[in-house]
Amino acid sequence: MGNILANRYEVQKQLGKKAGRRTLLAKDLTTEEMVIVKLLSFGSDFQWDDLKLFEREAETLKSLSHPCIPRYLDYFEINSDEFKGFALIQTYIPAKTLEQYLQSGRKFTESEVKQIAKSVLKILVYLHTLNPPVIHRDLKPSNILLGDRTGNTVGQVYLIDFGSVQTVLATEGTGTRTIVGTYGYMPQEQFGGRTVPASDLYSLGATLIYLVTGSHPADLPEKDFRIQFEEIANLSENFTTWLKMMTEPSLVKRLNSTDEALKALKKPLLPTSKNTNLIAKKPTDSKIKLIKDQDYIEIIIPPVGLKLSTVGLFFGSVVLSYATWLYALLYIQSSAFDTLVLIFLSGFLITSLTLIYKFMFRLFGKIRLLINQRQITLTHELFGIKIKFTRPAKKKDICLLQRIRKAGYKDLKVNTVEIKAKIIIWAGKHKQYILGNDNELISESELDWLVHELSDWLDLPIRTE
Repeated sequence: MGNILANRYEVQKQLGKKAGRRTLLAKDLTTEEMVIVKLLSFGSDFQWDDLKLFEREAETLKSLSHPCIPRYLDYFEINSDEFKGFALIQTYIPAKTLEQYLQSGRKFTESEVKQIAKSVLKILVYLHTLNPPVIHRDLKPSNILLGDRTGNTVGQVYLIDFGSVQTVLATEGTGTRTIVGTYGYMPQEQFGGRTVPASDLYSLGATLIYLVTGSHPADLPEKDFRIQFEEIANLSENFTTWLKMMTEPSLVKRLNSTDEALKALKKPLLPTSKNTNLIAKKPTDSKIKLIKDQDYIEIIIPPVGLKLSTVGLFFGSVVLSYATWLYALLYIQSSAFDTLVLIFLSGFLITSLTLIYKFMFRLFGKIRLLINQRQITLTHELFGIKIKFTRPAKKKDICLLQRIRKAGYKDLKVNTVEIKAKIIIWAGKHKQYILGNDNELISESELDWLVHELSDWLDLPIRTE
């Protein structure tokens, strides 16, 4: 304390300290303003990755210009008997961190937490829309400053500590990736060294959960890598749903952009769009077989069986077949040749054979959908023989999982048009694999169960229509 760095910055007090780093409050003797000094020392615990991140923080701050982000002032090397390392000087913001507020016993209302969320998201909009986008990677209560209350607002929000910052271009490089962040606030992909803009959304969601529960996210119960906070926090259903969507472990199911998160905060998305209201349990009377592990998922839909509609189909096929063969026999005996009659007979014959096939399939056939790590196939089997199949596609080409619910509407001619319930799996640009064309094969509840299982295994969101 009292030391003057670079003949200009007089150290007032130490604000923070961790391995190899210190954060100091100092007075700029030239401007008489208070500043923040961040020091990186060449001590025994120094690592080159620390210097890389420190220099990146300086370069990033130098390129940023936002009223809610500290401004870069200076950067220099210190080489004295007392200290060897680097110093980064940035503007001082006279405000306390959210962590300090929580430690002092302050409680935040849902309205205040929403205001904080909105303010941080607006800062992230700025960072994520830069070219290249800037990802903070260490968003947590101790890195968010909150000013004093003003009127009906919770106070001005600031984002600090860019010591873990990463640009998207840096993450796309071929070199090694440095895993940084704070346990409890880091999404799964960050543990693997991968970060995307949605990673900051997860960290913000975890931070807000800390505000509403008063408990560190790592100390809260967890199920399937999801933070279980609903029973502890007294929140509205919409805000609870929004926080769950922010902290989805799976990237494809998480809110994926700051714009989307802001829109959802103002006007909550229906849970349907993120699979939260789908039936995850197999109906007790379902005969559909589902087998899955990490290598494949297989769905086997059994025959309809002997129902009234099956009996009706049987009699229809018998009557049509009898009439067709009787007429054909009479035509052959007449020794006459008529092209139109032959076409007519051929049509009747094809129709009767189709009805017989449908009858047999409803009694003995099965549908099999198989997806493994290489491809997806859909086959119709009768007595173990594949009689109909959709051309296999590569599993990596599966891009959309669509759940169509049963509906009916009137067209312009006042005719009723029925939309049948189904699941559509898109691979590439075309509808490749459809389950549920016949409502007697699969019920609505079974379709909800199956599409949920497919979504989990494929790690794809469900588009419900």
